[in-house]
Amino acid sequence: MRGFWLAAFVAVGMGWGNAAAVDLDAYVRTDKFEDVILSPGGDYLAATVPGDGFTALIILRTDDNTPVGSLRPPRNSHVFNMHWVNNDQVVFGLAQKFGTRDAPWATGELLSLDARTGRPEVLVGYRNLGLRLRPRYHSGAAAFLSDTLPDNDGEVVIAMGGSRLDANGYAARLDLATGKRQTLVRAPLPASAYTIDGKGEVRFVYGTAADNGSRLYHRNGGDWALVNDETRSGRIEAALGFSADGQLAYLQSEQASGPDAIISWNPATQERKVVLRDEVVDPARVIRRPGSRVPVGALFLGDRPRTRFFDETSADARLYRSLEAAFPGRAVFITSSTRDGRRLLVETWSGANPGEFYLYDLDRNQARFLMARSEWFDPEKTASVRPFQLKARDGQDLHGFLTLPKGSSGRDLPLVVLPHGGPIGEFDDGAFNHETQLLAAAGYAVLQVNFRGSGNYGRAHARAAVRQWGRRMQDDVTDATRWAIAEGIANKDRICLYGASYGAYAAMMGAIREPGLYRCAAGYVGVYDLPLMYTRGDVAGSDSGTAYLQQWLGDPSTLGEVSPVALADRIKVPVFLAAGGEDARAPIAHSKRLQAALERAGTPVEALYFRTEGHGFYTQAHRREYYGRLLAFLSRSLGGATPQVQATGDAEKAP
Repeated sequence: MRGFWLAAFVAVGMGWGNAAAVDLDAYVRTDKFEDVILSPGGDYLAATVPGDGFTALIILRTDDNTPVGSLRPPRNSHVFNMHWVNNDQVVFGLAQKFGTRDAPWATGELLSLDARTGRPEVLVGYRNLGLRLRPRYHSGAAAFLSDTLPDNDGEVVIAMGGSRLDANGYAARLDLATGKRQTLVRAPLPASAYTIDGKGEVRFVYGTAADNGSRLYHRNGGDWALVNDETRSGRIEAALGFSADGQLAYLQSEQASGPDAIISWNPATQERKVVLRDEVVDPARVIRRPGSRVPVGALFLGDRPRTRFFDETSADARLYRSLEAAFPGRAVFITSSTRDGRRLLVETWSGANPGEFYLYDLDRNQARFLMARSEWFDPEKTASVRPFQLKARDGQDLHGFLTLPKGSSGRDLPLVVLPHGGPIGEFDDGAFNHETQLLAAAGYAVLQVNFRGSGNYGRAHARAAVRQWGRRMQDDVTDATRWAIAEGIANKDRICLYGASYGAYAAMMGAIREPGLYRCAAGYVGVYDLPLMYTRGDVAGSDSGTAYLQQWLGDPSTLGEVSPVALADRIKVPVFLAAGGEDARAPIAHSKRLQAALERAGTPVEALYFRTEGHGFYTQAHRREYYGRLLAFLSRSLGGATPQVQATGDAEKAP
């Protein structure tokens, strides 16, 4: 394990316009670390470490980064939602996802890792992970960590159920030493998530009912009372925590128009007040007072990351302003702190910097560098990322980010338009992105627009995408492309579309709807046959999945008019397709049907398929081959740099 996490490679920076091959290894490697948190006593760090098809957990000594314990889960399993319970134990869950572009789903397994012994334990689970199980292990049970308990080092509050999809589970205290559980309160609805107050009392439960509408309930020692019903209010509300005196609850609340607000709610009087709201974007991460769980502000990911506070004159606000001054041009966020709040783990990042972690000592006013996510990137040599905004043809406000090759003039550039996947609720935030940096290293400007349906801009912006696949959502991508031309950024004769998942769909629909605007289109693990989504894939086959598709896509009998497979004869530019044989989200049948339709139409198409990959390629060798093929494909239309790539031999034969 030590060799695994310590392995590093220092990339050689490539200047823009350099004809030499792009160094793929620097971009296809996974980050060295993802999330990092500090133990309550400050002696240890817990960090998640991504690998080829898994995310591991490692515990390091804070003073010298020496590893003292680790856990590597099975393939397709990922450590998530980790919390220090005391200075020695980290409790965490596992999630599964089948491919790098897949959305993770929690398995209901709950584990711990001890810094003193280096030994992991399974607290609740159903798989044989090769670890010693607790005496009170229950096969088939599901548990999800809700919170740690104040002044209690030996127990946590968990959401518990008989299975991962158990209806109406319950909150319980779990004793980490004995494995015993004490039921605290039962939930009034499925898929429950609980919020506790400063005294360790369960006060809120949030979940989704059979009608796919969210509900929020509150209690104060008695029965549950309904606070919000999405089907009636037309908004989602979720509990964030309580004020220091426990009198006020803080909720994140969707609004009828514009971004979400953070409101204070007094359960005794029912009084509501907006305490924090940005003009453009939703709260992205809650800021809590060091050494406590009390919310005091939020991080917003707008045109640039910015922090705001309930009280801008507070000590919490002054602390952040001091840290932001120490790291100019970067976002700053305190991920965790010691129990006394005097030592802080500070995360910093920017569009050019993948992220670094520092230990800040409040008493000494000193910050010590601990680790970097991807130390082989030099922020002085990476591409710059800048925000943009425009109005779509119907007046909808659109925001996005433009990545420009290092050393370029920013004018008359070959452009890759990169719509994000999802699409509903996902968004581009301008943070460092391996893929956009790779494209910029090859000489391309990269445009990412948060079209309607994207998250981060409020409920109305997301709901504007209802049944707009291939229609107004596509218009937004087109309008952003034309904006880049009008601004002189893009060379109008050197533009290609590329995306993954929904972004792959948008790439093909752009080529269909805008002949002459794009020179090529590339799709990675895409969905191209919309009626097929109702019968194949992990969204199909359940009442909730069908309801979701009906809500957002519409009647499958009408979707041929916005399905690339049915419209393939209208694509007149070269196409590149890549997909995985084990993809449950976007089954490989989508890509193979589109490939066949393009071949019948006489459109140049090449494909790369890996039988053993899912929704996004995990294996580093496969990613290297894929991105090498992608750069070669783009170069033929746009003229950018290409790498030297050695095929793995694992790909299916495809033209």
